[in-house]
Amino acid sequence: MVSDIDQYFKSYEDLEIHELMLRDKPRNEAYRHAILSNRDLFEDKLVLDVGSGTGILSCLAAQAGARKVFAVEASNLAELSRKIIKENDFENVVEVFNCRIEDFNLPNKVEKVDVIISEFMGFYLLHEGMLDSVLLARDRFLTDGGSLFPDRAVIYVAPCLLSCLFKDWDSVSGIKMRTFAEELRRSKQTKPEIVALKSDDLLATEAVMTFLDLNDLTSKDLNMIEFNEVMVANKIGSFEGVCVWFDVLFPSSGEEVVLSTGPDAEPTHWKQTVVPMPEYNMTVEVGTPIAFKLTLQRHPQHFRRYNIFVEILDPFDEAVEHPVPCQCGMTKCILTKAHLESIEEGSSLAA
Repeated sequence: MVSDIDQYFKSYEDLEIHELMLRDKPRNEAYRHAILSNRDLFEDKLVLDVGSGTGILSCLAAQAGARKVFAVEASNLAELSRKIIKENDFENVVEVFNCRIEDFNLPNKVEKVDVIISEFMGFYLLHEGMLDSVLLARDRFLTDGGSLFPDRAVIYVAPCLLSCLFKDWDSVSGIKMRTFAEELRRSKQTKPEIVALKSDDLLATEAVMTFLDLNDLTSKDLNMIEFNEVMVANKIGSFEGVCVWFDVLFPSSGEEVVLSTGPDAEPTHWKQTVVPMPEYNMTVEVGTPIAFKLTLQRHPQHFRRYNIFVEILDPFDEAVEHPVPCQCGMTKCILTKAHLESIEEGSSLAA
């Protein structure tokens, strides 16, 4: 019987998965720019590539002048990556190890590395749980003051329309299919959808669900991440789902490099993760408060998987806290905002 972990690594032997990633220009260019624009962090340094795949990041590190790159790949793709590395004349710099990072040991006389690079991101950042492997590698192999590429991540959330999933069912070749659309919506409540939304599909300005600093993050911090805030609609539409995406940021001594997977960024293979509302269909106006609780919780038996829970809250419930100031049209929020503005105006006049 194939274990979950073995199945996970075996899935990465599918070349179509790597084709998808290698054709993802924003992904590749962000790493290329982040690595090559920080040659001072790579030149004559020891680099560890966690989950090296085809070896593209290892080759970029070699291009940036790394003295040695240890490329660790658990799947059998390691053999193909050796050929790719040789094709690029980096076989004397990049050494491939076909094992899990959990089973890896640095070669004799090498105690620590100066840089760890990895493309660990799954859908909504955490899917597949590879970030845990990067944190383990950081704790075991990265020298004090060493660099992680990337070293920070932000998960964003926003309420959204889902026109791409649920519109155009009023007439299919002249036949009404709204009943089908309702059943389709219910069938999608058991798992999130990976879709490419547009910024116009967002009903409110996105909020930060969490900011992760990989330099001091722990695996325990990733067991559960919660968002519980009131957001304010900035357009008219139907609240049909909750959209989640992420950015990752890289160390830089100059212009900061950001790889974004948001609806307003150049499309990536991650797209966005959406949790459709099974039946809830609230029409909102500009200024309407939208309240929900979103939870990303690690699966108790399968650590590479997450359960995603969305709970719709009543924004008019006294127990639901609004941000201060809040831009919604509720009387208490209008009065609070006016009071804060009067205090600010009085302070500016006094100054």
